[in-house]
Amino acid sequence: MKSKGLWGAIQVGTLVVAASIAGLAQTPKQVKFRGTINDYTPQNMPATVSGPWQVAGHWSLTLKRDGSADFSAALTMVRSDLGVTLSNNADLNSAAARNAHTHHITLSSGAVAFLTNDIRVTGPATITGNGSFPPPFGGNSTLQIDIVGGNTVAYSNIKVTFLGDAQNHFGVAPMNGVVRSVRTEQDNR
Repeated sequence: MKSKGLWGAIQVGTLVVAASIAGLAQTPKQVKFRGTINDYTPQNMPATVSGPWQVAGHWSLTLKRDGSADFSAALTMVRSDLGVTLSNNADLNSAAARNAHTHHITLSSGAVAFLTNDIRVTGPATITGNGSFPPPFGGNSTLQIDIVGGNTVAYSNIKVTFLGDAQNHFGVAPMNGVVRSVRTEQDNR
């Protein structure tokens, strides 16, 4: 009887060791989120900015196997109807009054924190203004990115909060958007 118990323990131990080795041999996965941002900046922006602005564009965020994350976004900003009116220009069809411009935003190797039902990524960001760095508002900016969800869709929304110099341009409220896809894939390094 003792030999059957010992034999069973050896078999279970062998299976545990084999499973552990197989797990180590697999390449860790990374997770890619993609989506769009479509929001307005707050009306109470600094006087030099004359908001509110409509902000729209595509973004992607990759949770990397090393525990950090990369983020990028390509956004357009255009003065809203209210923004045009508040900037003392009554011509809502004036391209100059709309002041359309672009921003490319990148964050590399951001710190990742897993919160209750949320993922938060923070770190220094590089932001261009119409393809130039530094943008007119300055080059010292940080991002806080929150991927959040509800009780049906785990990761449904994104909130991007700008800190530092970018806060003077984008405002203090987070820019809101939607998660369009979440894909887990092997990291082929």
